[in-house]
Amino acid sequence: MGTEHFDIVIIGSGAGGGTMARALASTGLRILVIERGRWVPRHADNWDPGVVWMEQRYRAKERWLKSDSDDFQPNTHYGVGGNTKFWGSVLYRLRSEDFEGTTHVDGNSPAWPIRYRDLEPYYDRAEAMYHVHGKAGVDPTDPPRSAFPYPPVSHTVGMERMLDRIRARGLHPSYLPLGLIRPGETNGCTLCDKCNSFPCMIGAKSDAETCGIEPARQSSADVEVREGTFARRLLTDASGTRVVAVDVVSDDQEGRIEADLFVVSCGAVNSAALLLRSNVANSSGLVGRNYMAHVATMFSAYRWDDVDAGPHKFQKTIAINDYYRANGHRPYPLGHIQSQGTIHPEMVWGGAPPLLKLGLKIVVGTFPKSLKHWTDHSIQWLTMSEDLPHPDNRVTLQGDRIRLDYYPSNVRAHRELNTILTKLLRALGFTWIFPLSFGLGNTTHQCGTLVFGEDRRTSVLDPWCRSHDVENLFVVDASFFPSSAAVNPGLTIVAQALRVADHIKDTDLK
Repeated sequence: MGTEHFDIVIIGSGAGGGTMARALASTGLRILVIERGRWVPRHADNWDPGVVWMEQRYRAKERWLKSDSDDFQPNTHYGVGGNTKFWGSVLYRLRSEDFEGTTHVDGNSPAWPIRYRDLEPYYDRAEAMYHVHGKAGVDPTDPPRSAFPYPPVSHTVGMERMLDRIRARGLHPSYLPLGLIRPGETNGCTLCDKCNSFPCMIGAKSDAETCGIEPARQSSADVEVREGTFARRLLTDASGTRVVAVDVVSDDQEGRIEADLFVVSCGAVNSAALLLRSNVANSSGLVGRNYMAHVATMFSAYRWDDVDAGPHKFQKTIAINDYYRANGHRPYPLGHIQSQGTIHPEMVWGGAPPLLKLGLKIVVGTFPKSLKHWTDHSIQWLTMSEDLPHPDNRVTLQGDRIRLDYYPSNVRAHRELNTILTKLLRALGFTWIFPLSFGLGNTTHQCGTLVFGEDRRTSVLDPWCRSHDVENLFVVDASFFPSSAAVNPGLTIVAQALRVADHIKDTDLK
């Protein structure tokens, strides 16, 4: 492959890298985005639950080590657009208090080096760029904000009935903020039942390819995307304070790419692994430490005889944040609740652990007929509680393999939230309720491995996501999070990417 030179190299094309590519495309500089995966073709298989969940065609095939020396297959995807191709496109702003230090039942989450007001204008831009639909002022935890750029996605008739019954119990449900392109319109999102965890066959989901990479390429011939290219190692100059090149492998061919500025956006685990392989940016000793993932549980709630039970096609529209904050009755937060997309029998059989499969087999019979009755008459809900940073929760390398040591924190609060949701679902008439907690396999909301801050002794990156040690190295993905909060991290990655891109244009490119 030889050696090439670009002005800017972006490693990774997900929420951080894809957004950075679009935000920097207007500079007129030669920008190369390298992505270890390949373009995800639009094909009928995109919406086939058997292909996506049982065959797991799109999921990364590698296996990461864990603390007991066993290994596991992470829930992650490599391809242009990264994990955003498979996300449910719930795009929340962090709440104002998420930027402050917060006391939890099992410990504390630290304050961020920036505040909500610093990110607020970039949240506005991020919501416009990623077509976020919602309604301001309904959610009791809404931070100060302008109106959403797009109206909320309407609830189905059955979910609207569900909403009324939830309100009747004194709660304050709100619309989920959803990134969808022209929902319900001609040539737009069809509000199908194959959104959450499926790549969009018609390009109507707000992923980083659709909203970042493609607009960047269309606006500038100087933006190139190179698929199937793995970044093996960053190389620095003799001083160690500047990255001069990245060694890559593409189709078993080795090459070297030089640049004036590097942006790493591989995801919290793989970005930390790249820096560790490169032995750069680690004067603090914190690279890979303080890994976090939300403490999350999926609930499948079934009832036989009520239209409210399902199927609803697009049912991912309701949020409940009444338990997000501490209050006079409970001096610590619990977390967030949201309805989830429709499930299919193949999703249960392909994604559930063995014990849950056995339980479902006993209760509903063998796949597929009886299980389909279950999935057609159930609503799925997700609880998320904040995972607290701990230095022993970390990414390391064992030879060429990634090792992830992780023990969930804040579990007591999460159990309390799960109890509350279980009681609510029973009060709404659901007769069978199956919870499924994800544990180590929940790598979809990974964050915290390259935390940002003012003090180089206690952080890896500065508040602009520039390495304290390496002047031309930025890391823009959820690895910069000092805390995980308890809502989906995607929009915050996008907003910070826009903020960092402005900073680069104002300081590095003048």
